[in-house]
Amino acid sequence: MKALIIFLIATLISISGIIYFKPDYRSAFEADQQCHFDMSNFSSEISSLDCDHDLETRQWILFNSEVSNKPADVLKRYSY
Repeated sequence: MKALIIFLIATLISISGIIYFKPDYRSAFEADQQCHFDMSNFSSEISSLDCDHDLETRQWILFNSEVSNKPADVLKRYSY
């Protein structure tokens, strides 16, 4: 009985982890398209937006680089 409970808990934890860490997009192309679409929507509010591809973390990043002597503000991440 204890083994069954432990198995069920481990299964629930595994499924929760898979759902939580599942990428939002199926490919780099989809993430790129969404980043640039959002950038064009926000461009009227913020003029210094840009999208960049981070190969290490497999994501596109929408960021604001308005101030030159400070790090960029990351607005959204698009994982694939």
